[in-house]
Amino acid sequence: MTGRDAATRSHALLEISDLAVAYGGHPVIDGLSWQVGGSGSLVTAVLGPSGCGKSTLLRAVAGLEQPTRGVVRFDGQDLAGVEVHRRDFGVVFQDGQLFGGRSVASNIGYGLRMRRWSRRRIAGRVTELLDVVGLPGYEKRSVDTLSGGQAQRVALARALAPHPRLLLLDEPLAALDRRLRDELAVEISEIVRAAGVPTVVVTHDHAEAATMADEIAVMRDGAMVQVATPSHLWRRPVDEWTAKFLGVTTVVDAQLRAGIADTVLGEIVLDLPDGSRRLGLRPESVEVMGPAGADDSGTGTATVVLVAELPAGPRVRIETAVGEIDAVADESVAIGDRVRIRLVPERVAVIG
Repeated sequence: MTGRDAATRSHALLEISDLAVAYGGHPVIDGLSWQVGGSGSLVTAVLGPSGCGKSTLLRAVAGLEQPTRGVVRFDGQDLAGVEVHRRDFGVVFQDGQLFGGRSVASNIGYGLRMRRWSRRRIAGRVTELLDVVGLPGYEKRSVDTLSGGQAQRVALARALAPHPRLLLLDEPLAALDRRLRDELAVEISEIVRAAGVPTVVVTHDHAEAATMADEIAVMRDGAMVQVATPSHLWRRPVDEWTAKFLGVTTVVDAQLRAGIADTVLGEIVLDLPDGSRRLGLRPESVEVMGPAGADDSGTGTATVVLVAELPAGPRVRIETAVGEIDAVADESVAIGDRVRIRLVPERVAVIG
């Protein structure tokens, strides 16, 4: 496993070893090994592009897909042969999959009725969870009248109702608009943390993963390529593919000597050993500092070729020694301006 050293983990809650899953003889996951639930990690995100096997992995953990090879253990127990309903895992899918034509209370209480809870106990748990998910008094509402955000809250309440050992969220916000997704990502994170339920959330959205998770596992072509905290992941992607998937738009070579990295775009202070490195730049990694003087050398200067006025400030495209790249500006600039630029150390990714 790449990413954080396994020695930093305590006992893993979920352990997957050499997992393989195939559809119609076509391998979707082949030889995946992964651990979830180490020290300090209550919420883990599986982040990757569409088609990389994220949802298949989640379904295999839930017991909805049968592996062709490998072992899935939860709290030390091999789950092979354990039926879905006996795993005590809560699952929320992208569309919520609520039971249409029924009330909110009926949906949330479904799993509790299957466990033969009393009506009074079910009613109490439903009321409790509606308060938790911010929908008090919605017991009698038909789920057919709910907005997308409300429906996902009800689906989350239904999954939490039986006190699951593990919560699995499969792209729970993908069907919602950007504003609502941002709001619900924060709310869901707060809800599962308040409930204290270990959670795995599958997503292709970087911001969603960073908002919700203590740890992020980046997945590519059915394998885990890096597992790390969000801050470590953004700053130290394991390879160039991961860096670009995480928003890096430009990669430059750097030669480090005595804590100074020399690049074609200028020097930058980095606390790293001497040697060659590859640095990943996002737009916020490059800052336009103002007009270049007549004595300024080509290194650390650029020409503005495009300006976009955004609420957070000007976003500019500049022509540099490595071609056109995007940057941010603290002051107004115009197309054709020759400007000074600097690399922002805390916003630069060190690859590898």
